[in-house]
Parts: sequence; structure tokens; C-alpha cells
Amino acid sequence: MAVVPSVEGSSSSSTNGYQFHVFISFRGIDTRKSFTDHLYTSLKNANISTFLDEEEIETGEELKSELVNAIKASRASVIVLSKNYATSRWCLDELALILEQPKHTVIPIFYHVEPTHVRNQTSSFGDAIDKHKKAMKAETDAGKRSDWAQKIARWIQALEKVAGLKGEDVTDWQRETELIERIIMRINHKVLVPLGSALREPIGMKDSIEFFTLWFKNASSDTGDILTLLGMGGIGKTVLAKYIYGLHCYEFVTSSFIEDISRKCAADKWNGLCNLAAQLSKDISNRSLIQGYGVSKYTSNIENLVASKKVFLVLDDIDSLDQLNALLGSKPFHRGSKIIITTRDAGLTESCDLLKQLGKPKHEKHELQGLEDSESRELFHSHAFRSKDAKAGYVEMSEKFVKYCRGHPSSLEVLGKDLYNKDVAFWEDRIKGLGSDIDSSIYKNLSTSFDSLPSYNDKELFKYIACFFVGADRKFGETILEACGIFINSGIKNLMDKGLLYRYDDRLVMHQLLQDMGRSLVRKESKPSRFLYCHEASSKVLKRKMGTNNILGLILDTRKLKDKSLHENFMMETDALSIMDDLRLLQLNYVRINGSCKNFPKELRWLCMHKFRLKSIPKKLKMENLVALDMSYTDIKSFGVSYKNPSRHQGTQEVTASFSKGKMCLRSLKILNLSYCHRLRSLGGFDGLPLLESLSVANCSCLVRISDRIEACPKLVFVDLSYCKMIEELPRTIRMFNNVRTLFLDGCDLGEPPKTINTKPSSSGIISLFKAKKPSSSAFPQAILSDMKFHTISLPRSLVRLSLKDNNLSTESFPMDFSSLSTLNELHLDDNPIVSLPDCVEDLPMLEVLRWTSFEKKCRIGDGVTYHRRRRRPA
Repeated sequence: MAVVPSVEGSSSSSTNGYQFHVFISFRGIDTRKSFTDHLYTSLKNANISTFLDEEEIETGEELKSELVNAIKASRASVIVLSKNYATSRWCLDELALILEQPKHTVIPIFYHVEPTHVRNQTSSFGDAIDKHKKAMKAETDAGKRSDWAQKIARWIQALEKVAGLKGEDVTDWQRETELIERIIMRINHKVLVPLGSALREPIGMKDSIEFFTLWFKNASSDTGDILTLLGMGGIGKTVLAKYIYGLHCYEFVTSSFIEDISRKCAADKWNGLCNLAAQLSKDISNRSLIQGYGVSKYTSNIENLVASKKVFLVLDDIDSLDQLNALLGSKPFHRGSKIIITTRDAGLTESCDLLKQLGKPKHEKHELQGLEDSESRELFHSHAFRSKDAKAGYVEMSEKFVKYCRGHPSSLEVLGKDLYNKDVAFWEDRIKGLGSDIDSSIYKNLSTSFDSLPSYNDKELFKYIACFFVGADRKFGETILEACGIFINSGIKNLMDKGLLYRYDDRLVMHQLLQDMGRSLVRKESKPSRFLYCHEASSKVLKRKMGTNNILGLILDTRKLKDKSLHENFMMETDALSIMDDLRLLQLNYVRINGSCKNFPKELRWLCMHKFRLKSIPKKLKMENLVALDMSYTDIKSFGVSYKNPSRHQGTQEVTASFSKGKMCLRSLKILNLSYCHRLRSLGGFDGLPLLESLSVANCSCLVRISDRIEACPKLVFVDLSYCKMIEELPRTIRMFNNVRTLFLDGCDLGEPPKTINTKPSSSGIISLFKAKKPSSSAFPQAILSDMKFHTISLPRSLVRLSLKDNNLSTESFPMDFSSLSTLNELHLDDNPIVSLPDCVEDLPMLEVLRWTSFEKKCRIGDGVTYHRRRRRPA
């Protein structure tokens, strides 16, 4: 006998006195390896404690004691009434016992059987009862025959009763997975939420809870009700919203709580809002949708759903109209629907599209002001002492902390947890560090998490990220930080464990309050600060040549200066940098430079100079230790190589710049970004870049040639050539990316016929295809022009992620050779006129994500719809 609960070690407290949330009654020969197994797995994944009899062997006349105890210890039962269910005496005993349990939720599933057959004992149920009656009549012992008769009567009564309950008919659902989602939703609403309604009421929010109680009771408008919950960060909006959601979500047909919206959108500016809209659409439809739609498609789906059913939505931490409009739409809601929005912006909700309509919902506001003194004490004591009252000897110190936090719940909680179980000396040290600056009180209490970091390295890492790398790509940030001598692997983990850092969509994300706290810590360390992250402060230091060798990082973007006259005219003398010997991080965007570049500090690890006005990178620039160079939006014409006779008609002659032999050395460089350099024509010098890992030259519209020596970069794993349409011999260039794992070729016109064709075979026997002047039909026979549409571009077999957006690729001429891409995991084919997937895509063995959006209305996938496919990996 193997008894399997879905959550190991489920305590009775997790189900409020019950050992299990759900007991599954089923006939093994019918559904054990199909529906019941899928149901059990889904319940387990939903963290619903479930009892499943793994063997179901009838070893005696009486129901096993384990099953009897499990039924009595469960809050609900799912009964899978299948064809042979009634042939099992144990199944019928289970059914009768289940229906006798008080306050027990029962969900019958009519699995390819008619409820009338169950109620009237006809068809297979009638045959089973007749069989049991024959067994009764064959019994020679009068006492046992009497027991049989009582059991059969009890079974028949149970079958009649269960058939009258509100159940689910499997034939009403196109997919069993959708039915299972419906069952889980019913259990959540009917079982888990009522049991969890003993949620601990947030301290100090009684008045607000009463307000919400009245709001739910009041008659709703015909188009639903919206309530905006206002207040400063950390004041308790999310805590209150979660509590209200737990109390009331089961009263609605469907519900959804979307948390921390502003942070998720900021962390992923391109896909964050779309992902949230997809999640909301999935929640209220109770089924999984095809991933990859645009925001507008999900918004349309949300509008249709909320118009047809009574919903309860909580949208937590909204900070822009785009978010509101995408998640609410502009159409009226179903009568009785309730929407709660938490935000710091008091006027935001009133400006959304939904409230501009004639049939707009009724809108109210409720603002949290913070806790009263008595409530602040209670909250602080609950965390610091696990009690309502302070311990003897701690009363006076407790009052100082409560006064410092000034009714701010988050600060009270953080400080209380940090002080729990500490001695008086520890408390006194904490009091000394509180300070008296009212404006910084909100951030100061969060510093306890920073103070608890285990090492100096972790604290330095936190400060670096807070000042320079919030929102940065994880790999980009880690590469530079590691070059600055910071231990990354343990440090990132420690910050995340302390809640000081998040990693969202492979980006380094930090809450705004924590970022401000980190910058405040740096600012108070020294003057001038080691990290000059404020553009105004940086401009003053450079203008007045106030730099010191203490400065490690400096960023200046003249577009962000308050003095608009400096936006395009700020002039920096390079000798202002000469004294900053230890400068590691330098960003000078839209800054005009005067003087010799030899003054740049040689310890630089990251140099970013957008809109650099010179036509080439000065060789006197000291870059021996540089690991990341960003010269995007500059006027440079070449990098590493130069050209004589640049006319296309006369050909070109390459002249290699001496990175390794000359004065400019980049042998430590790992990240090179030259995107949007519209005058850049040539790219080379790869012999001097042995450690290069990432190369971005997106939107370099005049880039003609990339040197063959790119093969000298064995560590190159990321390449972005998006919208570089002029590269000669692009297929040949692509083949040189031997170890590249991520390749972006968006907008490179790979689906267009080659502009010219060189019919002379190369050394490898492959015809060289490159772009030049478009041939006329008279210059080439039509057959050749037709064949040119089917030229093949071989791709690196190392690829894991490939993007081919906006390449005019069609189903008929798909010039990609995917035969060697055995490791490709993600493929983007958006904005290509592809009607159906080419065979070469279908055959990719490891492909899990396919993004495919067509701008052609005639395409079968729909107008402007992204098709997101996930495939299982082969066993």
C-alpha cells in the first residue's frame, strides 16, 4: 500500500485542521494512467494537498482504515465517476462515506458517463448494481446477506445524491487540461480561500478593511466599480490589497491579482507589460493562451472576458497610463465586477481610457496615511518581540524606533525583524545609527538589510549596482563588475537572499527605495563621492576640474542636465580626467571633448561615449584594461580597419590598424557596442581582441565589410547585426561566427535575392553571394534570378538563440540552412511574410520558443498576431 499526499510533510495548519485539502475517489482501471494522473499532478503543482490511493487493491470486504481516515481528514473530494466506477465495492463505500461527511465539498466528474445513468443506475451503473445484488443473493449466511442489502441500499442512495450535485461533464470540454484548470479553480474558491479566510488581519488597517467591506456590499454600477488605493511606497497598499483579495476573491466567477506591475515593466521595457497582460488574460479565462501576442491582442481578450463575467481584479503598483490602458482596456465591465488599483499617483486612474467612456465604472479613492502611535507599537512589537508588548528593559528603546519610523509599516517591520532576539547592546548600536533626518527615514530603515550583508565585497557590489547598473543586462553588469575586482557569484546570491536585488528577465533589478538608499550611502562616504552618478555633480567636477584619485565611477549625459544650454555645447577638457587615476567606469554621452586622449585614465574598465564626434578612435586612448566599450551613435567611419578607394564600383582595399602593434590596445575587451554608427563602413582589428565575447553593430546602415579575422575571437558568443543591410558577403560573414550562441540578424533583407551573383566558385566550392548593385532582368536569365531566391545561408551550429525579424523571408524562399542547429532553443521570425513554417524549422530538435508575427493579413496565423510555440525536448 502506497499512500501519496501531493505535498510532502503537509502540516495540519496548512489546511486549518485537515490533513488534506482533497481526496480523489476513482476507478483505477478506467483513469489511473490518464485523467486521474493528470488531475493529481496539476493539484500537486498548484500546492493543493491531495490524497491518492496508489494501489486500490480490494483485499477485504471492508474499506481500508487508511482510506476511511483520509476521507475524514480531507476538506473536499473529487469523485471521478467512470464507466466501471460502480463495479468496485470500495469506490461505492468511499462515495457513501464522502457524502456523509459534514461541511465536505464534493465535486463529481462525469467521465464519459451520463448523470442520469448514475442517478437511475442504468447502463454500466445498472449492470454493476445488478452484479452486486446477485452476489448478495448468492450469500448463504443470513447475517452477511443482510449486510449486503444494507450496503446496496446505501450505495444506491449515494449514487442518487451525487448525481444531483453540481459537477463537471468531461464531454463539455474540448480539452481535459481545461477541465482540470476549472476543477482547481473551484477548489481554490470553495476550499482554500474559505479555509484561508482566517488570514491575519494587517495591524492598523481596521478602518480601511471596514471601508472595503462596505464597498463590496454596496450595489455595483452596471459597469462595475473601481477603487484606487493610494499611498506612499511601503505604506501597506500591497499588504492590504492581498488581505482583501483573500477575503473576497471566492465571491466572483474569476479573479486575478497582478503584483508589482511598475517594477516588472521597468525591468523589461519591451515585453514586461505584454507579459503582464498575458498573465491577466490567462487568469480570468482560466486557461492557457498561446504566448507571443502583442499587448493590444491581450487587451482585446481582457475586454471581452470582463464584459461577459463577474470578475475581481487587483492591479498592484501601477505607475503609468500605458499599464492601466493595457490591463483594463476601454470597454465596460460586467455588472458586479470589482477592480482595485494600487498606485502612488493620485490622478493616474482618472486619466485612463476606461474612465473616459460614457458607460464608465463608478470610481472611488482610498488613501492610506500610515499608522497611529499605538498601532505602530503593536506592529513593531509583533516583529521585535513576537508579542504585543515590549520586554522589560526595552520599552524606552522601542519608543525611539517607533518614533523614528513615523507610522511607516515597512520600516517598522524591517527594523523589528532585524532586532528580534538581540541583546540590549545591539539595540543601542542600532539606535545610534538611526539619525534624525526626516526625509531619509523611509530609506534608512531598509539599511538594516544592507548592514547584515556578510562581507565588504557584497556591500561594494550593492553600491556599484545601485549607482550604475540598475536595469542593466545581467551579463553586461557582471562582466564589468568582475573586472573591477568584485566577486560576483556569491555576491549576487547574497544580495538576492537579503531582498536587496532581483534578477528579472536576466536583468539586475533593484527597488527604487533600495537604489536611493544605496546612493545615499555612497554620497555620505566622501566628498566628492567615489561614485558620481548624478549628472549635475559630474558636470561640475569636470567643468571645474575638481576630480580626485578617489573617484571610481562617473557618468554624464548632457541631455539630462537642467541647464538646457549645455545639452549640445558642454565642453570637457580631457585634463579634467588626468588626476582620476583609479577611475574604472566612465560614461560621457553627448559630451564635446577638447584635449589629448592620453589623459584618459588607464584603469578604465567601462567606457561609454555616445555621440563621440571624432571620425575614428584616437590611438592615444589608453584602453589596456578596458572590458566594455560603447561608442554607439558616433561618427566614426572605421574600427580596426580603414579603406582606400571606398567607391563600390572601384572596389575596396583593406588597411588593418595595429591594435596589437600600435599604441591602442584592447586585449582585455569583452563587450564592444558600435550600434547606430551610421557612418561606420569597416570593422576589423579582431586579432587585437582575443577576449571579445559580445559584438553589437545594430543599425550601422553604411557598414560594408566585417574582417575575416573575426574568426580570431574564439570567445565571441553574442553578435547583433540587425539592420546592417549593406554588408558584403553577409552569408560568408555569418559562417565565420564559429562559437556564437546568440545571433541577431533582424532587418538584413535575407529574403531578398542577392543583388549580384559571382558565379566563380570559392575555394570551398560554394558560390559566393553578396550584395552590390541590383541586376537587371536583361543581365541575367530569369531562371538564374529565380534560383537566386533559394540561395542557402549556413548558420553556426553553436547557436542557441537566433532572431530573423523583418527579413522579408517567405515560405517559398527561406534561405536558411538549419540542418546543423541541433542546440537552437529560441527562434524569432516576427514580421516576415511566412504563411506556413518551413520544414527546416519544424525539424529543429531542441526548439522551445518560436516567435512568429506576420504583417500580412492573408497569412493563416492572423493579422499582426505573434505565434509562440513550445515544444518538448526529446526524451
